[in-house]
Amino acid sequence: MKPSDGNNRLQRRHRDQKEAGEQEEADSKEVDEMAGEGGQSSGLQDILRGYCDGAQRTKSNMIRVFVSSTFTDMSGERKALLERAYPEVQSFCRSLGLVFEVVDLNWGIQNILFGDHEDCEISLQEIQSCKRVSAGPAFVGLLGNRYGHRALPHFIPEKQFEILLSKLNKNPEGVQQLQEWFLKDNNSVPPTYILQPVTARYPHYSDLRPEVEKLHDNDLLSWRFTESQLLKLLRTAATEAEDAGDITAEQKQLFYSSVTEREFHEGFWRNGCKSSALLFVREIPRQRIKERPKRLAKLMDLTLDGLLDAEAQELLTGLKSRLYDTSKKVLNLHCVELSKGRIDPKRKEHAEYLDNICQQFVTQMTTQIGVEVGSVDGGRKRKIWGSTEKEEEEYDWLVEEVRQHSTMASELSKGVNGRDGLLGKISVTLWESTTANHGLLVIHGAAGMGKTTLVCKLAQEMQGVLEAKVVLVIRLLAANHPHRPNINHVLHSICLQVCLACGLAPPPLLSVSSHLELQHFFKTMLEDVSQEGQTLLIILDSLEQLADEHQAHKLHWLPTDIPPNVHLLVSMDTTSEAFANLRLKLGAAGCLFEVDHLSRDEGEQIIESYLKAFQRTLTRQQKEAMLQNFKATGSPLHLKLLLSTAKRWTSFTPPSELLLGSSIQEVMSCRLLKLEDKHGKKLVGGALGYIVSARRGLLEAELRDVMSLDDDIICEVYRYSLPPTPSLIRLPPILWARLKWDLNDQLEERWTDGVAVIAFRSRLLSEIVKARYLTPERRGRTHRILAEYFLGCWSGKLKPASLPGLTLLLSDRKVPPQPLWFAAGLANVRKLQELPHHLLHAGLWEELRQEVVGSAEWLYCKSRVCGVSSLISDLDQCSRYMDCSETRLVHDALVLMKPSLDVLSGHMDQSLFYSELLARLSSLSSTFKSVIGQICSQCDDWLQSCLEPVLIPKSSFLQQPGGALQHTLTTQHGGVLCLDISVALQLLVTGSADGMVAVWDLSDRQLVHALQGHAAVVSVKIIESSTHCLSLAADGSLKRWSLKSGQELHCIQEAGPAGSAPSSVQLQVSELFVYTWTWTQVKVWRPDGSEIQLCSSEDASLILGVLGDYVVFLSDSNRFKTFDLVTGTQTVIKLTRSLTPVKAAVAPKQGKVFVVSEDGFLHQISRSGSQNVTKFPPHPSLVSVSEDEKILYAGCERTLSLFNISGVSAESFLDLQHDDVVLSACVSSDCRHVVSGAADQLIRVWSVTTGLLLDVLCGCNAPVTSLLLYKGFVVSASSAAASVLLWSLKYDTHHQPPAHIPAGSAHSVITKNGDQVFYVHHRSQREVMIWNNRTGSLSERLAVSAEVSCLELAQHKRLLLCGLASGTVLIYPLTLPQETLCIPPPESLSPVLCLAVSSQEKHLAVAYKDSVCLFEITTRDDFPTVEGPLGRAMLSVLRSPLSSMALLPDRRLLYGTDCGKVKLHDFSTAASSDLQPHRSRVTCVASSNWGTHALVGSQDATQRLWALKPVVLDHTMEYKGLFFEGVLCASFSESDQFVFTGSQDRTIKVWDVASGNLLYVQYVYSPVVRMVTFRNGFVALSLEGSVIQEAFRCPEHIDPAYNPLRNIRAQYRVTSREKHSDGQQSCMSHLQDFNPAQINLNLVSMLRTKPSSSCILL
Repeated sequence: MKPSDGNNRLQRRHRDQKEAGEQEEADSKEVDEMAGEGGQSSGLQDILRGYCDGAQRTKSNMIRVFVSSTFTDMSGERKALLERAYPEVQSFCRSLGLVFEVVDLNWGIQNILFGDHEDCEISLQEIQSCKRVSAGPAFVGLLGNRYGHRALPHFIPEKQFEILLSKLNKNPEGVQQLQEWFLKDNNSVPPTYILQPVTARYPHYSDLRPEVEKLHDNDLLSWRFTESQLLKLLRTAATEAEDAGDITAEQKQLFYSSVTEREFHEGFWRNGCKSSALLFVREIPRQRIKERPKRLAKLMDLTLDGLLDAEAQELLTGLKSRLYDTSKKVLNLHCVELSKGRIDPKRKEHAEYLDNICQQFVTQMTTQIGVEVGSVDGGRKRKIWGSTEKEEEEYDWLVEEVRQHSTMASELSKGVNGRDGLLGKISVTLWESTTANHGLLVIHGAAGMGKTTLVCKLAQEMQGVLEAKVVLVIRLLAANHPHRPNINHVLHSICLQVCLACGLAPPPLLSVSSHLELQHFFKTMLEDVSQEGQTLLIILDSLEQLADEHQAHKLHWLPTDIPPNVHLLVSMDTTSEAFANLRLKLGAAGCLFEVDHLSRDEGEQIIESYLKAFQRTLTRQQKEAMLQNFKATGSPLHLKLLLSTAKRWTSFTPPSELLLGSSIQEVMSCRLLKLEDKHGKKLVGGALGYIVSARRGLLEAELRDVMSLDDDIICEVYRYSLPPTPSLIRLPPILWARLKWDLNDQLEERWTDGVAVIAFRSRLLSEIVKARYLTPERRGRTHRILAEYFLGCWSGKLKPASLPGLTLLLSDRKVPPQPLWFAAGLANVRKLQELPHHLLHAGLWEELRQEVVGSAEWLYCKSRVCGVSSLISDLDQCSRYMDCSETRLVHDALVLMKPSLDVLSGHMDQSLFYSELLARLSSLSSTFKSVIGQICSQCDDWLQSCLEPVLIPKSSFLQQPGGALQHTLTTQHGGVLCLDISVALQLLVTGSADGMVAVWDLSDRQLVHALQGHAAVVSVKIIESSTHCLSLAADGSLKRWSLKSGQELHCIQEAGPAGSAPSSVQLQVSELFVYTWTWTQVKVWRPDGSEIQLCSSEDASLILGVLGDYVVFLSDSNRFKTFDLVTGTQTVIKLTRSLTPVKAAVAPKQGKVFVVSEDGFLHQISRSGSQNVTKFPPHPSLVSVSEDEKILYAGCERTLSLFNISGVSAESFLDLQHDDVVLSACVSSDCRHVVSGAADQLIRVWSVTTGLLLDVLCGCNAPVTSLLLYKGFVVSASSAAASVLLWSLKYDTHHQPPAHIPAGSAHSVITKNGDQVFYVHHRSQREVMIWNNRTGSLSERLAVSAEVSCLELAQHKRLLLCGLASGTVLIYPLTLPQETLCIPPPESLSPVLCLAVSSQEKHLAVAYKDSVCLFEITTRDDFPTVEGPLGRAMLSVLRSPLSSMALLPDRRLLYGTDCGKVKLHDFSTAASSDLQPHRSRVTCVASSNWGTHALVGSQDATQRLWALKPVVLDHTMEYKGLFFEGVLCASFSESDQFVFTGSQDRTIKVWDVASGNLLYVQYVYSPVVRMVTFRNGFVALSLEGSVIQEAFRCPEHIDPAYNPLRNIRAQYRVTSREKHSDGQQSCMSHLQDFNPAQINLNLVSMLRTKPSSSCILL
């Protein structure tokens, strides 16, 4: 991909054609590599452009095995496998990221008594499903000495059945009997004879109730006799027909073969699947068979009269012979002598036999699985499900998502019939709007009207209509219901797909986590595609299904003005909130198409097409009945439900059994009643309830497990019979398989990451099932069982069960364990997806706190595997339902971490994740012990035991959650210059220096419009009456905007003077007029934009303001004039005192103007002529009047003064002192509070009545230049920051973050324990502030005589050294702050450039422009003194000045200059030597504690580590990262073993002094500007003003594979000298030169997939 320009703008052209050609070739190569198995038939570019026909899904991560055996013959073997072998194979599969499922339909039941003859078809379908789904073995055959039940065929084709009847013409009774049991179904095409259910003649056949036991036994015997007769007749006829050549041998075999042999044929021989199967055959010694046939009769086939079935034995022998001949590689043969006709695990030889079977099963199964999943497909390895080591390509997730939606759309479009007229209208509209700007296309309709299938069909047709190579982007947002997609993910995936398909630069990494950035990028991208001349069609289906995040339903993100060649089509429910918001957003614009009811003719067409696909038809009466029911709704979904039932109707189905309904709800109710009658109400309700309760659907194995844990289902299943093994109770798998068979049309497989879950196809059907089965009581119970399952509560434990007729029974339900990790780096994805949802809705909140919210391991695992957005969504849901403030704090902490996690694509290492959590939460751990305290303790314990190098935070130094700051509203770029709020409209409008007018909805804190087209916006005003706003720009233009549509309504050029500053020009709106004015100019317009020419006298010179419809002038410094715009009259008032105004404010309600004069007086002048003069602070920076016009407030330097102006004169009643210049203020509407903002980046809340400081809000990180109050919130902004902050005045003070010094302080130093910080905020400031970090407050000010140029601190002697621009050095003993030492300036009066204290604090070096002087620090009478200078090193004035230096213990000075020169000067000998220079400014020189080494760092991120005894270069360390890299500060560990560096790229790095290797990199969100050694770590100060205290822990032995850059998008190289040699060698060649501003996703991918390993010393 092309590089990004760093301004979040797409590059519209490649640099040249050659580069474009090379890039296209590279992309094409990447396409082929990424396409995987699907890419063999469809390249990546085709997939990204929406052409996915035939594209396969991701390779399966499932092993689903069908176990075939007879019911009783192999029950002992099946039980042993279930108890011993399956868990072991499952554990093996889990360790590979695979799901292991076993389908054994014969387990758990004694015999088949269903009587509907569907079991063979169900078995064969399950085998096909296993073969389709499984990535490895799919079939296991267990064959003993029983051939198995030879069932009657369920269906016989008409022609074949009539041939068989013709062979029985001599047996009319037999013909009659066959015709009674096989009825002809004319609805089948061609007609088929269907075997009638057993219960049609023997109603008690399946009735197991004790009261009808005799009737049941009689019917059972009767059916067996009838079945035997029917089989005999069919076999006789089939033999004659084969002899006559009327049927084939294969057709004849259908009447002889058992269900078991059919299963073997389907699973083993069909399609050559021998290699993916296992066979176990058990033989009995022949002599034993002859000796004891009666004992073995239970394990062999018997005839109806109880004799051994010789024919079955012969068929069994033939089956085994075939297996022996063809399957030796997968065949396991065992010869076992039975005990009393059965396998007895208590017998030694039988126990050994079962052990051997289990061992063989495990060994061979795991071997086959390992071979299958380890194979490389298309040159790419399988994507491991749940792995934290992301090995997939950069865009694999996108390719899979695009493929999924496109394939689904392709499938849905095939079933569309009718709607031709509507499709034609939409197609024509799309075609006609191609060449010009146009509006949004909207398809809407009621639920179930077929909107999704319509847009899918439209997508297919428009690919051909618009252009052969149109880029089609389609997202079916309801595809994974009930999961609702996040709008940020949707926008990101669409932007990425379009950019890759069209050859544009993809979204910048830093914009992915910002909703505003993504929204802006999306709209800009559409413009760029249009300008490129490419054709793009974006279809978003079911917008109402978007998640609530970012108020997606309000559709602020959705553009309505679409450029040429781009088409945006959306669909939604007419009754949805999204559609209502869209109607408001569009107004009269946009094209709306309603999907209405289908007509009867269209319905009939759909019926014919649907039935034809299934080779079915209906009788005339059946079709008419269906059409009559369909007519009531005209809904395609209703018709589809009817058809899914109707395709099973036979031509002889009675009308009473047609299961019709006049609505979707009625049809589903009838269908569910039928299912309950057939399968049991508890079973149906439980199964469907679990499916719709699951967050992401359920695996079939999971569904069988949770149904086995449900005592209601188990009691219903075993109501009339005991489980085969009472100590092991599970749901018989055949019961779920039969229910699934009947629900086939309503359920679907959803594939994600190679794993298939089951869910309902339609969201509406899910809602119907929820309403029917999930009553409030049942819903909680369902979620509780699911929660217990994913917690693993019953794994390996006995669960009590109360079965009918039995006392309490303890049984093993054989559910698997649910650890968080299946193996190292392999997470339990299903637990991560489902557990929080079920714990929350089951009301298990304590478990939720312990297992999820309060588990640091869970938080890391979920964010790493599922993404931090998913984790944040979980915690957001929890905090909404739970009364737990700690949950909200954890949620907010992760929101703060999200940007860095997004940049790393979620690949943050566990140590970094835990250290960042600690750095944000540790200060809250003592207050909130139950959750946050637990998290911090877990993080600290893990970090302390970490086997890799790690920095462990010892204090909170990153922005912590909670506190007064509630929301940060971030615009694009540029400081915010002006604000306005409408309480009635709940809107905030901001104007920024980059020319953007941002409109925010304060009810949900979302951006409504980003209005562009201005220069810097200096003033904004909201007009509530018309829902418009005005914006005045620095270039003098005035624009009127619609707040509903975001459209520009009117523009007036030269409305104000060009180049105006926000403080010099005013914009005001009255009911009749719009005004702009400065001191010298005023302009007035009517609302329609027509300008009013003012007729004022020539001597009018200064404009003081506007009072309603009056403009107020000052003429000749002593005449006050008002001009009435309505009448055109003018009034002149003679002032009692002349004035020269510096500030003015108006009170329109009182009709007064307040003017501050240059001589320090406040003149109060009313329109009626009354005047009053009051003493006032001179030259205030701020003057304004409260909303009720009772208080006037003025800011002058560090004081905010309040005046009562409700009386005749202005009376001062409060002077509020600040620590820095007051820049803004606001009084609450009730006049109880005043809020002030100052240059020290703090917001102060004061009581108006008492003058007390009520609160200080810290965290602005920029001077507060704008303030407003809104419903208990403070809205603040800064002209130096692009964000608007919303602060709550009613927050929990326990959450208040610690205060810190102002961000961006000019100079600062910190004590080694971090207790005190000494700083100078502004370079022009003439005082040093002392900040007490423990109390979070300013403790003292030290006045200085000139500007401070540098600060240094002697840590042990407690001396603060202050270098001044005058050349003076002031020394403050911190133990005696009232005393001050002074080193006078040099004769040249050169300013002090730098100060350095030796490690022993015996000497001090002072650097001037022309020299460096050495002084001695001593004590005299226990008072510190400074002697010297002891020596002087002269500097060349012509060369660049000294920039950084370090004083070594032996009177040597190491220093660097602005041009990169590095010198070593010895004051003892006055000798100087040049060391290897740097290519840019030297920014850091630091010496080790013991004087053995020194580090020199520069702006180009090159660091050189010098050995000082003797002086030799040990290592050159070069580092390239995503941001600016320059080294700012460094310190050595106490032992000098490690060196810590703080860099411009906002990271702290740890380097090994001996080898030069990089050991650890930590991102701290702000550049570190000061760093001092403290114990086994350091104390540092960030540019934002936070104090960082961390300990470094490094194990003695580091794994050679350890990579310190695995979480950082960067590279480094170390060049080290050879010991005992002068040569140098480089140990790494991966470093590449690149511009971090132009880093792109391909390069980042390379950095991640080929990270720099640890360096080796050469």
